[in-house]
Amino acid sequence: MSKIRPEKVETVDEVKARVETTSTAVVTEYRGLTVTEIQQLRKQLRGLGADYKVFKNSLVRRAITGTSVEPMTEFLVGPTAIAFVDGDVSAVAKALKDFAKESPKLIIKGGVLDGKALSLSDLVALADLPSRDVLLAQLAGLIASPLRTMAGLIKAVPQNFAYGLSALIDSKGGAAAPAAVVEEVVEAAETPAGVEEAAPAASDDAAAEVAEVAVEETALEVVAEAETTEAPSEEVASEPAE
Repeated sequence: MSKIRPEKVETVDEVKARVETTSTAVVTEYRGLTVTEIQQLRKQLRGLGADYKVFKNSLVRRAITGTSVEPMTEFLVGPTAIAFVDGDVSAVAKALKDFAKESPKLIIKGGVLDGKALSLSDLVALADLPSRDVLLAQLAGLIASPLRTMAGLIKAVPQNFAYGLSALIDSKGGAAAPAAVVEEVVEAAETPAGVEEAAPAASDDAAAEVAEVAVEETALEVVAEAETTEAPSEEVASEPAE
């Protein structure tokens, strides 16, 4: 039985080492590409967290047997170059797809992701996905949107109280409201009853409507209470002196 030559053993060990650090790889056929084109593609993929290199199929099969990337064995036909991916697989798939448009001699055959084989159509679908950074930015935008809406509602509550108080003053003939009334209305504006419980369960429009109703009801109650409190002193003052 002949021994495996040292250079072949080195290749097998190299593939095994790569498999130990990643379970994602893309298999391509490079037949017809120039050395310069392969180097250019390798440099581009390296910037995306992928190591692209030409391997002999028989040695790769030996190295990946029993590993998480073994499903890619079906693609090991013809002159093979493999991109072992440590970064964003969708970005790598997109780079390979774009390169293949410019250089049709590059053929994307398939790959493997977390122990599952990826067909060419799977890789094309991955290539069409937004990059990881774009997805994170979109997610951040979705999270920030309701927070901005809530901030706007919170800011609008004191304003609505002020408008309500102004309307009540006008309805009383424009007379200045008692200081105690103003103080209570301002204090109520900071923690309006009913708004905190109703707003989370309602939509933006419904929450705003609840806030407005709470404003009017609270202001009316405060002013009514103030008028009731001051009423006796006004009656006493109006009685004629004996």
